[in-house]
Amino acid sequence: MFQKTVHEFCEKELKPIASKIDKEEYFPKNLYRKMGKMGLLGMTVPKKYGGAGIDRISYMIALEEIGRVCGSTAITVEAHNSLGVGHIYEMGTEEQKKKYLPKLTSGEELAAWALTEPNAGSDAASIQTTAVLDGDEWVLNGTKHFITSGDLAWVVTVMAKTDKTKGARGISAFIVERGTPGFKIGQLEDKLGLRGSHTAELIFEDCRIPKENLLGKEGEGFIGAMKILDRGRTAIGAMSVGIARGAFEESLAYAKQRQQFGRPIAKFQAIQWMLADMATEIDAARLLVYRAAYLEDQNVKFSKEASMAKLFASEMAMRATVKAIQIFGGYGYMKDYPLERFYRDIKLCQIGEGTSEVQRMIIARQLGL
Repeated sequence: MFQKTVHEFCEKELKPIASKIDKEEYFPKNLYRKMGKMGLLGMTVPKKYGGAGIDRISYMIALEEIGRVCGSTAITVEAHNSLGVGHIYEMGTEEQKKKYLPKLTSGEELAAWALTEPNAGSDAASIQTTAVLDGDEWVLNGTKHFITSGDLAWVVTVMAKTDKTKGARGISAFIVERGTPGFKIGQLEDKLGLRGSHTAELIFEDCRIPKENLLGKEGEGFIGAMKILDRGRTAIGAMSVGIARGAFEESLAYAKQRQQFGRPIAKFQAIQWMLADMATEIDAARLLVYRAAYLEDQNVKFSKEASMAKLFASEMAMRATVKAIQIFGGYGYMKDYPLERFYRDIKLCQIGEGTSEVQRMIIARQLGL
């Protein structure tokens, strides 16, 4: 029932404007407010804070349905739920949760999450942004890079070094509100895909925030960030399954009606095998995503499973979108059809929240290598 509800919403409200969202880098505020009312912007947050209180597998189902029609919306919803809202809910005090979560889960406001810097991507522990305690205020200085919804967010969770001598254990997390003096938006990125999802540079110059805006304990920001990224990686896997499924469904329908050599191209073995591979790999990726989500629901360590889900699903979806364009032939290369958008959108899923290479490192480490 939940899947059907989200599917119908996406078909009616999102699919008709998906191309516009991509072409015009359009952020449909009314759509997000509707999604908030449906509970899609606080999916795993308890109802006491305004969330939907659903399990992780249901969250994965929703992301797949959204990704199936619009990658830009899927990544925005994913970053908001998994990272921005997720970190506040998982690590925040009761006062922080009550202050921020209701507006975020309702769709009234968006949340962003800022870890990456110009010189700290895969090596996240090497961030240079600093936070120094001055009386009852923390003073932040530094630049964050590639931040999803950074220019739109009401609150941003920022990772900064509070003790440069302790490496990763000297990193803490902070809540910074839009409009805080010393916090400004830098460059907005002009991206290959997911163009309707805004990606911003965030600049902090003697940005003063209240002492109570420390999120979690001092020195535990990096540890918390890694836990949040596990959740995000499973979600990126679900989004990847959605994009692949969108490409597959378009290709299947096209192959049945496209005539060449006197019959539908779906009757040719070359096309059948591509579709068979796509269908099989989509199912396999979905099951990996569900396994990781299930383990999280059971409060079982799932870092390896999250990395496996993200790695396989994102690379599978890349293969699927390539096959989909091939099935469409020249038409797949044109913007009249959504295939080229799916192809551009999925590439980020092999990079964001840990590259495929980083996922392999994590999996190998979990294997004791």
